[in-house]
Amino acid sequence: MNVDPLALFRTEREAARAADDPMAHLCTVANVDADRQPQVRTLVLRDIEGQLAVFVNASSPKWPHIQERFAFCTYWPSLSLQYRFDVVAAPLSPETLAASWALRPDAPKRMDWLYELHDPQSSHIDSREHLLEVFGRLAVDEPLRAPPNARGLLLEPKQIERLDLTQDNGVHDRQRFEQVDGAWQQRTLIP
Repeated sequence: MNVDPLALFRTEREAARAADDPMAHLCTVANVDADRQPQVRTLVLRDIEGQLAVFVNASSPKWPHIQERFAFCTYWPSLSLQYRFDVVAAPLSPETLAASWALRPDAPKRMDWLYELHDPQSSHIDSREHLLEVFGRLAVDEPLRAPPNARGLLLEPKQIERLDLTQDNGVHDRQRFEQVDGAWQQRTLIP
């Protein structure tokens, strides 16, 4: 049986969305920084031009370490399903970035401009109150357009693992899919 893991992922992600799973639109990105320290963070996992994608700001400390290859994980509590991806990243074209960025909610768009005009992402600020004050008085041209530091990455999976925790006998079902010569090969793993 030849399974397309991306088609399965999309079908199951839609089921998680239909179940109002709060994690259905998120992924946890893992990488190693310049000091060889592991880093993990949550990002919104997007669908752009039929591919998975993430938005990042180039001022973020994570940016230099996820431009080419990284891993991410999704977990949907409503379905008790986990997916782990090893991906190669490619930048969105400027046109696609501009169009897709415009569809983001207002607050994240304004935060991108805060990074551009005030301080980079992850920099220190006196307090949350000060952050909200700076955010509230941020002067940007309307309509909002993507700032120069906005980035988007299309994600090309090279390996996908699916872990199904719903087995009646308690033994989880773990499958690994790997790209070999342009085709997915599936293997069962001991969970």
